[in-house]
Amino acid sequence: MVGLLSKKPLKELYAEAERSALRRSLGPLNLTTLGIGSIIGTGIFVLTGTAASQNAGPGLLFSMIISAVGCAFSGLCYAEFAAMVPVAGSAYTYAYATAGEIFAWIIGWDLILEYALSVSTVAVGWSGYFVSLAHDVGINLPPAMAAPPLNIPAMVIVLVVSTLLLVGIKESADTNTVLVVIKALVLVVFVAAGAAYVNRANLSPIVPPNAGEFGRFGWSGVLRGAGVMFFAYIGFDAVSTAAQEARNPSRDMPIGILASLAICTLLYIAVAAILLGIVPYSQLDVADPLAVGIDATGMRWLAPFVKIAALFGLFSTMLVQLLAQTRIFYSMSRDRLLPPLFSSVHPRFRTPHLSTMLVGVIVALVAGLTRITVLGQLVSIGTLLAFVLVSIGVIVLRRTSPDVPRPFRTPGVPWVPIAGASICCAQMIGLPIATWERLAIWLVIGLIVYASYGYRRTEANRSFTAAPDLTLG
Repeated sequence: MVGLLSKKPLKELYAEAERSALRRSLGPLNLTTLGIGSIIGTGIFVLTGTAASQNAGPGLLFSMIISAVGCAFSGLCYAEFAAMVPVAGSAYTYAYATAGEIFAWIIGWDLILEYALSVSTVAVGWSGYFVSLAHDVGINLPPAMAAPPLNIPAMVIVLVVSTLLLVGIKESADTNTVLVVIKALVLVVFVAAGAAYVNRANLSPIVPPNAGEFGRFGWSGVLRGAGVMFFAYIGFDAVSTAAQEARNPSRDMPIGILASLAICTLLYIAVAAILLGIVPYSQLDVADPLAVGIDATGMRWLAPFVKIAALFGLFSTMLVQLLAQTRIFYSMSRDRLLPPLFSSVHPRFRTPHLSTMLVGVIVALVAGLTRITVLGQLVSIGTLLAFVLVSIGVIVLRRTSPDVPRPFRTPGVPWVPIAGASICCAQMIGLPIATWERLAIWLVIGLIVYASYGYRRTEANRSFTAAPDLTLG
């Protein structure tokens, strides 16, 4: 039991950050655009339509506000940890410092689910816009080619993203920054141009009556819609995984986390309001809802720009999420909870190349074989669980290590963390029972892996001297 609850000392985390083989090359602009690149993706380009048509109707605007408020509270907690513990690993690392090894494993295993399925979800959305754009230019791809059981465009784009990440973090971040600017500008143009085509009747009633089942319209639908749309806001969590590659993490990490969340929340609500005003929510159960909105206005000149922006935007989201996934593996491997190959760093590119290649192949297969609805709900519940633990962790560490330097302090402790954890728990409750069952199965598999490999590997290593970085020629 002592081993299960053993914690990783903060001084060891600081030492680990100093001796890291990863390249510190990211400034506040890179970190902010990493967050925006991750947040503005499938949530706004794809899930807006399914969450409105299947759950909340026009009440999706309330769903987004609920999710944004929960994210704001959780984001403040993440900002404190990211500035105080500038190490790759995000909530996994924070849990190791505050709750103990078993909780760190659970959250790390949960984050593996979150990021791997997040990239797969985005890839499926990218495939939908790719097929739509191809149709516009006269290329009609067979429907079976871009849908389960073998979504080929989704698989190919994941492998392309993985290849870019192998080259280096700075090159990947610079590419992401360019893509973020493009997709943000196109979304602003969509809002400005589409405002003239809003039909207020499409927004009434703002919360449609319950359709006879929990989670489909009514306020239960708004709550479930919030749980589904929470997927759209997880980008700032991805920013925290790049802490070990930030030039000045104590200053720049809070900026990247909070600025990206604020910018994207405003864009999300504006785009959703215009889209739901243009098209009746019942017609939005499609993979490319913004394209449907543009077609409904008759502004044919804008359609290709929106679809191209969606392709760029979803690409940048996959880039950031896959980056986050490999950095979680990197941290868990350095703690000997996962095999050494996951912390192997390329001598030239200074990236975890073996992990990136392996994860890229697995995620590509998942993207090609799984439906987007199932993927999105699993990502949401995994993210919500991570946010709950991080919020609680701030309270725990304030009590257990009150004198540790905190370049950024979460305001209103314990009330802000409690509010963040409570809102996240409420959204988890709103998700379908099947999603909870899949999460439980995943966590049971994780505990089996931990008992058979991780615990035995760290049992003789309770001093928490992290494994050295492995560089292969």
